[in-house]
Order: sequence, then structure tokens, then C-alpha cells
Amino acid sequence: MMSGHIEHEEGFIPKFLLEELAEKGNEDAKRTLAGMAELAKKEKQVKKTEGQAVNNAFEASHNPKCVVYDSQGTGELRYKLSRKEGDALHNDQAVNLTFDYSSKTLEYFKHKLNRNSIDDEGMDVICNVHFKKNYNNAVWLPNQNQLAIGDGDGKWFINLSKSLDVVAHEMAHGVTQYVNHLDYMRQSGALNEHFSDVIGTAVQQYVKGQTARTADWLIGDEIVGSEFPGKALRSMKEPGTAYIGDRQVSHFSKYMEIPLGDDGGGVHYYSGIPNRAFYLAAMELGTDPAAYLWYTALQDRETIKHNAKFTDLLQALLIAGEKLVRQGKLPQSAVAVITKVFSDVGILLPVHA
Repeated sequence: MMSGHIEHEEGFIPKFLLEELAEKGNEDAKRTLAGMAELAKKEKQVKKTEGQAVNNAFEASHNPKCVVYDSQGTGELRYKLSRKEGDALHNDQAVNLTFDYSSKTLEYFKHKLNRNSIDDEGMDVICNVHFKKNYNNAVWLPNQNQLAIGDGDGKWFINLSKSLDVVAHEMAHGVTQYVNHLDYMRQSGALNEHFSDVIGTAVQQYVKGQTARTADWLIGDEIVGSEFPGKALRSMKEPGTAYIGDRQVSHFSKYMEIPLGDDGGGVHYYSGIPNRAFYLAAMELGTDPAAYLWYTALQDRETIKHNAKFTDLLQALLIAGEKLVRQGKLPQSAVAVITKVFSDVGILLPVHA
């Protein structure tokens, strides 16, 4: 069996979707897949040669800063410094949007989750825009602690810097890396993707001044282009309805063990199950209280280990819910709400004799 943790190496746009595009002759999708493989290889080399030295190379402070570099179509990280804290607006929209979105995500971490940056120790957030040419993805690089964001091909996907939930989603992968390193395969991988979708939508609703009832609950709707066959990459409200051919499911009865070669065992297909549960919980509790509950549960390392299953998330949420109710941070109904919404998506705790 595999040893060590299974890293998140994909990116915001699932590999299987790019492979389908590549099979249809999309050259930009082929180049993106090659670029993803190259990035994954570099990540492993960084880990092998430098270990934790890269992780510790960032300034830790009480006020983490955002820094944006321009890769200028190359595959290089930190290629040209474009904007840092205190700088005036740049003449490049992608630079400004990425700076603003990463700053807003840090603000959400601080004010809504009581977390000091991605690592909870004030780490600066490093973003790289215009990564490679027509690159159809954005990715968090766990061994180098930075984001790489592509411009898209202009047809299926447009500049990924235009989406707040893309930036917040990828930064949340960093949070998961530091909290409990959920393996990127099967149910634990689906939980990894799920937590990033939770944070992505929560940050977006926070910035836009939306509530659970006024939000559209779409993930990636800002970055799909004119040739994309749908409205978004995912729907947390109605998994499986975002585009023609959307494989997400919303109920555990549709879950099955599939080969790891197929979306890492379904990390994007099956994240729809807890995504739907979160949507239902947010409709009852509010998005921010639900996100805080989920974040609190994620930190329960005794219950949510690196290979956690959906039932482990439910168990951790019930434990965290009871604690937050006692502290007056959630209504008395919270535990009953969590039990019901998970039951609604087919996730129940095992009954012990």
C-alpha cells in the first residue's frame, strides 16, 4: 500500500475534465495536463531536496501580507514582483484581483474563523498570475506554499484570477495541509475538496454580502467560457447540475469504490455529497456559523485523520456542535440540524451493539 500522505496535486479544474477536453483535440488542455505533471514533479523535487526549509522561508507575523508575482506566460514561480502590501493599484487586472481576493480570504480567516493566515502563524500569501500560456487551472503548491493561477484558454475557461472562490478554494487547500493533511484520494480526498468548496463559497458570500438564501451556491461560475457546456464547475445546492456531463452525486447511495486513476477515486464526484449537506446546514444555521462549525470540526485530529471518511466528518461535526452550543456560539438546534442534513444525504453514524 502507499506510504506517507497523498498530496493534493490537481488544481481547481479537475484533471478528468481536462482529459476529456484533450481527447476532443483541445491543445490548451493537453498543454495544461503536461504542465500539471511538470508541476507535480517539481513539487516532489522541492520536498525531496529542501524539506521543510521552503515552508519556513516565509515571514510569520500577526499581520500576514499578500504578494503577487507575474509569471508572464512562463512556468516560473516568483518571476516578476507585481504587487505587494502598500503598493498602488497595478495596471494589470489579474494582479489586482488576485491581490484583493487573497486579502479578503485572509480577512475571512481572521474575522470569521479566528485563524491567522493559512498556517495560523501569520504566513504571507504568495500568488503567481499569468502562469504558463493559456493554462486552464489554478493550484495550491503544498511544498512551496504558493498559488499558481493560469489565464485559461479564453474559450472553455477564462482567466482564473477573475474568481474569488478559485483563490479562496486553493488557499483552503493550504489550510487543510496544515490542519490534518487529508489524503487526496477517495473519501478523504473528497473531504479535502469539500472543505475548499465550503471556504470558497463562504468567503464569496461574505465579500458579496450574500446570505445562504440569496447566494447561488455555484463554484467556478465566473471562470467558465463561452464554449463550456454549463454554468459552473459545481453546484453545492444541486450537485450534478452544473454542466452537461457533470458527474457529481448528492447522496451516499451513489457512492462506490472506483479506481484511483479515475479522479483519485472520485474526489470531485463524491465531494458533492458533503457539499449538499453543508448547503442544507447553512440554510438552517447561516453560512458563517456553518463554516465556523466545519472549520472547528476539521481541527479535531483525533476524529478526522489523514484518511478520514464521511462518517468521521459527521462525528467531528457533532462533537464540535455540542461544544459550540455550550459556548453559546451556535443555537441549541445545531446538533439536530447536522444529524438531519447528513441523514438527508445518506450519511449515518454506525450503530454499535
